Amino acid sequence: MSQVEGYTTEKFAELSQLLERNLDNGDDVGASVCVIHRGEVVCDIWGGHADAQKTLPWRNDTLVNVWSTTKTMTFLVTLMLSDRGELDFDAPVARYWPEFAANDKGSILVRHLMSHSSGLSGWDCLEETEGLADWNLSTSLLAAQHPWWDDRGTSGYHAVSQGYLLGEVVRRITGTSIGTFFKSEVADVLDADFHIGLNESDEPRVSLVIPPPPEDLGSLDQNSIAYRTYTSPPLDATAPHHRWWREAEIPAANGHGNARSVATIQQIIANNGHANGYRFFSEKTGAMIFQVQTSGLDQVLGIDVNFGLGYGLSSATTPLGPRGCYWGGYGGSVIIMDQDLELTVAYMMNKMQSGLVGDMRGPQFALSAAVAAMS
Repeated sequence: MSQVEGYTTEKFAELSQLLERNLDNGDDVGASVCVIHRGEVVCDIWGGHADAQKTLPWRNDTLVNVWSTTKTMTFLVTLMLSDRGELDFDAPVARYWPEFAANDKGSILVRHLMSHSSGLSGWDCLEETEGLADWNLSTSLLAAQHPWWDDRGTSGYHAVSQGYLLGEVVRRITGTSIGTFFKSEVADVLDADFHIGLNESDEPRVSLVIPPPPEDLGSLDQNSIAYRTYTSPPLDATAPHHRWWREAEIPAANGHGNARSVATIQQIIANNGHANGYRFFSEKTGAMIFQVQTSGLDQVLGIDVNFGLGYGLSSATTPLGPRGCYWGGYGGSVIIMDQDLELTVAYMMNKMQSGLVGDMRGPQFALSAAVAAMS
């Protein structure tokens, strides 16, 4: 029987049992779960191993690449800048980044970047994955290219490109990189152990993700938005095994943290702008998250998704409360917030399942936590 360490209140004790079962049956190798309810940490647990060979224990400060859960940190930064009056979601991107207007992109708004509808879900000519470590190259290529589709009411998941698009807007406004801004304005303020660009000194704490079976793209039309997104540049789950990936700023995909750090930060959303005595944005700004920007079948994910300002909202695919939102990462990590319940649930792990949207492990923890919160 696997040992789960950490703490839960009595109401949330079932989460510890659920993690123990996942570790015992092999669904998980190493993982952490954190739940914050009405400002109180009611669950902070971890267990299993930090390596595929099961020789190293997953510790309370283990870090792992959380893939697209990183996007939620980018969304948070943009909401903060909006609240300060420095960023207008309804403004053209070119107001902040003039070069972006090239090739008929002058009418693309910042909110289109937030909702994956800008038509820039990949690169025309970024052929090597290592090119993602070159910020100027990655952003200049996106600024120069023509959108892949014209309907701004239709989403096509910007799996990696979204972080560069929003990150460059943030850089133009603040004069600093999004990873640096996030660290000083959010992570350091909350003493949260989350990193967009990992320092070498933190390397000993990293659990390398355990890749799922390779994705089969053979059934996709090579001219489809999905295929072009997945292959431009080609990206597989072993990328976080390389130091170049971990030290770069890839704000849509390479954040390193654990459930505690992700929940500590994203409780700001569940609490509508504040956490641990600090206010990061007003309730008026928090309400903007739930304004549906796009809905329906996403051209890349192949499922129905309702996108608000960045975050995914309740849909038939992912039923949540009216003021619930979420996002997750390739292979299974997930963060879910509910403003009505004042509930934040984070699940971060190293064993990846197939697909960009992962599997049901994270939602199982969220459902159990929601039931406990309402009891």
